[in-house]
Amino acid sequence: MARRALILIEGVSDFAVTGALYVQAAQRLGLYPITLSTDPARYDYLAGEGVEAIRVDTDNLDALIRECSRLRETYDISGITGANESTYATVGKLCRHFDLPGPNPASIERCCDKFAQRQLLAEADVPIPAYRVAANATDIKSSAAEIGLPVILKPAVGSGSSGVRLCRNVDELAEHTAYLLGGKHVWQSSPRILVEEFAQGPFYSADIMGNEVIGIEAADFDRPPHFVFRQLSFPAPLTDDDHERIVEVSLSCLRALNLGWGPTNVELRWTKRGPVVIEVNPRLAGGPNPKLVQLAYGIDLITEHIKLVIGDEWNLCKRHSQTAVARTLVPGRDGTLDWIGGDLQAAAIPGVVEVKLYVGPHTPIVRKGDCRDSIGYVIAASPDLAQTKAILQQAVDLIGWSITPFPTPGEQEQSAAPCLASRTDGKSGLRKR
Repeated sequence: MARRALILIEGVSDFAVTGALYVQAAQRLGLYPITLSTDPARYDYLAGEGVEAIRVDTDNLDALIRECSRLRETYDISGITGANESTYATVGKLCRHFDLPGPNPASIERCCDKFAQRQLLAEADVPIPAYRVAANATDIKSSAAEIGLPVILKPAVGSGSSGVRLCRNVDELAEHTAYLLGGKHVWQSSPRILVEEFAQGPFYSADIMGNEVIGIEAADFDRPPHFVFRQLSFPAPLTDDDHERIVEVSLSCLRALNLGWGPTNVELRWTKRGPVVIEVNPRLAGGPNPKLVQLAYGIDLITEHIKLVIGDEWNLCKRHSQTAVARTLVPGRDGTLDWIGGDLQAAAIPGVVEVKLYVGPHTPIVRKGDCRDSIGYVIAASPDLAQTKAILQQAVDLIGWSITPFPTPGEQEQSAAPCLASRTDGKSGLRKR
């Protein structure tokens, strides 16, 4: 009998964690994971997990069909999926070609185009920020004037907050316009920029599988003007009424965008108008989010997604109920990482579930203003939110690092000045620099 295989189209870089979790979940289900990627070397976890990876142009549907057809001569291909938003519509097309369960590719393509998404949500009267689409500096300037500062500038296609910035005044608007249109930003499609009203208020994220809202997460961000997650708490501390309002708005997004197969993540802000939809992502949330859901509710979203992909029955019932909180570690300056430590001490604290560092000494740190800025995370869990946050803070206080700034032309390399508020923990003696 041929070995059952799960085909993964592209992966997710290590800083996003999710890619390795898909591989591990597939293996636990008795599947042989095979990753098809334009550049498999991008994903460090493939070598670490001993995963077969095949180089193929994942932007070429015909090439993917040929490769999957070749693999079917050896394996029983039980399913095709991926965790990478940019190739998820292609996943849907492959599933349809091979008569396998999968997402609607047309719905995914519309959802991944943030302008098209905005139009469909607006037509369905889903609450969203005021927005305009622009292709040049003149359009951006006039759109910002119509909406009123502050505004958000973001590429119409993209993920991980890449190229997204809060512009609080005309100088910041001009600066980010020049960045987006001046050749520094890597565009996934023709340059189109969304100019959006800055919806101010607490940030929430709804995790959905099929047509069921599994739970709602609360989050806050690191320093503006970028949107790098600082802390994630699951489940969010909400009243029953507020929870229900977010659920209703999230499900209205599915109807408006013709989604409802597999995972969806809806990002919202609670404003004076109530919940306002910032973005709908036709995939699981990245980073440590799936782990938080599993710790809090005992639901492994990645495993349940794979079950759906291979045609098995999934189980979204809660096994238990507690709180889980993650803190991302974000450096405050660019430079060379001299040292980083305290992770072993932090991991030993009761209630700390995981401490993950992505970097080691001598790593160049170049912040992008997006999810790639994270150099690690800490996760804690307990039955009580306040207790979980206290455990997490105790662990984070034990982790420190030092960064030496890159030398400027004509200058000798100097000792690092503090990049965060310099502090020495009384127990560990570690200093963040």
